[in-house]
Amino acid sequence: MQEITIMTENRVGALAEICEILGNRGINIESISAQGLGESGLIRVVTGDATTAAKALSNRKGFSVRTGDILIVKVNDEPGELGKIARKLARAEIDIESMYLLSRQKGVMEVAIKASDMGAAMKAIK
Repeated sequence: MQEITIMTENRVGALAEICEILGNRGINIESISAQGLGESGLIRVVTGDATTAAKALSNRKGFSVRTGDILIVKVNDEPGELGKIARKLARAEIDIESMYLLSRQKGVMEVAIKASDMGAAMKAIK
């Protein structure tokens, strides 16, 4: 699966603009994370069609857009489970670039992970 990372100016309405661009093209947002980092905004989006979404967002002035692979990991929805995954990656000396919750249902969490070495991360987590 791929995530779309958008860097933009941290301004009122930027997130609304991103969501509207995708919605107007019929692209459903499956997961979204947004942070203000001083004068910059960092938004990560997961959709069913990363290529089309990234193209739509790239056409907008002021957005720096890139796509990248993410791992989807299913873990029990219990205290300490995310720590176990993070520790496995740390032991393998793999940097976690981003990690966020995609869904939580019936005692299971789906977590998205972007790591410095995706192949090694996959092996370390299994």
